[in-house]
Amino acid sequence: MPVITISRGSYSRGKEVAERLAGELNYECISREILVSASDQFNTPEIKLKNALHNAPSVLDRFSNGRERYISFFKTSFLSCMSRGNIIYHGLAGHFFLQDIPHVLKIRINAKMEDRIQEEMRREKNSSPEKVLYNLKKDDEERRKWGLSLYGKDTWDSRLYDMVFCVDSLTVDDIVDIIIKTIGKKQFQETPDSTAQLRKKAMLAEIESQVVQLSPKTKVTLSDDFTIQLSAVNGKLKDSDTREHFFRRMKEQFNIQQIVYQEPSSKGHVNNFHNIDAG
Repeated sequence: MPVITISRGSYSRGKEVAERLAGELNYECISREILVSASDQFNTPEIKLKNALHNAPSVLDRFSNGRERYISFFKTSFLSCMSRGNIIYHGLAGHFFLQDIPHVLKIRINAKMEDRIQEEMRREKNSSPEKVLYNLKKDDEERRKWGLSLYGKDTWDSRLYDMVFCVDSLTVDDIVDIIIKTIGKKQFQETPDSTAQLRKKAMLAEIESQVVQLSPKTKVTLSDDFTIQLSAVNGKLKDSDTREHFFRRMKEQFNIQQIVYQEPSSKGHVNNFHNIDAG
């Protein structure tokens, strides 16, 4: 069950491409729903998640450990949803989280600035061309800053995508036809390995979303034998009782058999702490 992600600028007709594809392929089409899911799951106002993902990264500095927490919340909901397959996602950050998953077709939709201006003016009838141009350039720049700050990648970099289209000489219908033909190719078909890869990524995101609330700066890795390794442990996870409770929760939810804690000692070396189920 392939997945299609569509990265787009505002008023570039990417949403129209996504919805048309969903109708032709009988896929689920989602965008804002990811934010709603994350907001509900983590009891976080949707507007905070939207600002954190849409605005320049500096907005996250307003919240305690905001960058780590809000991205973790979004990523968890996003990957959980993508694991269902037969989905078209058009919105922010999707292509960043799925770069290494083979059965994901990553698309970028662009449009000429003059066409984007006309489209926004059609919807916002009281806006002047100058104001619309300013807003579109500001929105584009914020999205670029976001990718560069968080991932060191530019959303305009064509290497992030399998296909890049411009709605101009190619119409929306043309683009939809090309994508439908492409998604049927062998290299984009789901396999047991690619499914397992995506599910593991979704599991890791869920674990990270729980760790970040206890130890915001900690890096989390998950091995194939269901061992969690936590590096640069801080916050509540320095407490032994918290670690024991966390281990029990991880074992119950994900069948985790061991958690390895790595933290610098006073001499600058690394001490390893293990929670191992002896039963």
